[in-house]
Amino acid sequence: MNNAIITITNLRLRTYIGFNPEEQAKRQDVVLNIEIHYPGEKACLNDTVDDALNYKVITKAVIEHVENGRFLLLEKLVSDVLDICTDHSWVNYAKVTIDKPHALRFADSVSLSLSWSKPASQISD
Repeated sequence: MNNAIITITNLRLRTYIGFNPEEQAKRQDVVLNIEIHYPGEKACLNDTVDDALNYKVITKAVIEHVENGRFLLLEKLVSDVLDICTDHSWVNYAKVTIDKPHALRFADSVSLSLSWSKPASQISD
């Protein structure tokens, strides 16, 4: 089985993230990095759009959720984005890392990562 890996790199969005009053009053930048694995053999052999996972649809759903949401914790934001990325039945692994630039005074950013793997018993060849 050929495992196709979609990588979305440095997707820059703005959202309400944090629990301090100033964080809840103003949108902040977040930077998303997403990796999604799915069986890509059919797409590689057939060159047929319907055999490929549509990353544009996933990205649009992520953008809508992040930009229209309010989150107290980075953990919740990352978890929500991971849920969106693993919604399609073909996905067998996904990892989401979200950076919150300027969250700490002397650091470029703070990031949190979560990953998900489909149980081996649910993966079909």
